Amino acid sequence: MALKIKDFFKSLSIKQIVFSLIALMSFILYLILTLWSDFKVAHLIDQQAAARWDEEGGSAQVSCFFAERVEVDEYMIMSFEKQLEQSLNEVLSEEDKKGEKGERLFIDAYSSMGTIEVISEKGQLKASAIGVGGDFFLFHPIQLVSGGYFSGSDLMKDAVVLDEDAAWQLFGSSDIAGMTVWIGNVPHHVAGVIKRQEGRFAERAGLDKTIVYVSNETLAEYGTSSGISVYEVTAPNPVKGFVYNCIKEKLGVEETDMVMVENSSRYLKEALIPVILDYGTRSMQISAVRFPYWENIARGWEDVKALILLFQFIFLMIPIIIIAVYVIGKWRHRKWTLKDAGHFLIDVKDQMVLKMKGEKDRWQDF
Repeated sequence: MALKIKDFFKSLSIKQIVFSLIALMSFILYLILTLWSDFKVAHLIDQQAAARWDEEGGSAQVSCFFAERVEVDEYMIMSFEKQLEQSLNEVLSEEDKKGEKGERLFIDAYSSMGTIEVISEKGQLKASAIGVGGDFFLFHPIQLVSGGYFSGSDLMKDAVVLDEDAAWQLFGSSDIAGMTVWIGNVPHHVAGVIKRQEGRFAERAGLDKTIVYVSNETLAEYGTSSGISVYEVTAPNPVKGFVYNCIKEKLGVEETDMVMVENSSRYLKEALIPVILDYGTRSMQISAVRFPYWENIARGWEDVKALILLFQFIFLMIPIIIIAVYVIGKWRHRKWTLKDAGHFLIDVKDQMVLKMKGEKDRWQDF
């Protein structure tokens, strides 16, 4: 075997060796780009809520980003929740309704952006703030340094999550879960301290400064806020586009007044092709939508994945073209005809028939 392999390589010309190496290197680069980009996307925690909620992969995560002129409140969201639950009950089987998460058919969250002033016994700061409602931290399980999260559906709206910078400015420590801060002269307890995402994308997306997480009610009452600007849903997706279309049709916001994203499929190849086609215009916004930091990061990686998809296509086509040229060359310089191939196949068939007949006679002799 080793001798045959050695003879095979000796029979190759310099040109064949060079093109073989080019094909091999192109395929290796294709694999490297695929594995690296898939790894990076898998670690975008804000885009993986559907995978965390439904390990079997039957759910979709959809996000809506509203224009500044649109007014969305908790009552609109509660109304939509009832409609979504009714729609799911109509299409899901009893077994699917039970799910793996108890009686909850879906999770959702809403959030607003603004600024707020936080005061402690040791200091005070005015920081960027995210006002959260619903299951916000199920969609955004930010890395905790100490303590835990709070739920936007808690009856008491007196919890706050600080990032490390805010914790050090207010207390000189990051181990401060349970400590008290004042917002608008109202005491709030520190539920936890988180570590901000780092990197070029994170900093450019808005994570280059201190950030505080409070309830949507706290931000609206004691801070500055333009109202609810983001709504997110993770729900069973019995057919493609079911959750997306439910939101578009039943939320009560005109399609021209919001940007909708199906997070759970946004990095698939078929979803990235429109990103490539709209590469020069996709950054243009005419609906005055302000994206939160997690969506800015996700859109940045969308651009990266789209560019990588182009290179993947090129690196995959190189070996395919080289192999095709080689096969065509062999075909043109072949020393046999289709008639010879037909005779060869007939001979193979006859030999197989004789072999099967011999095996049958041998068994009959027993």
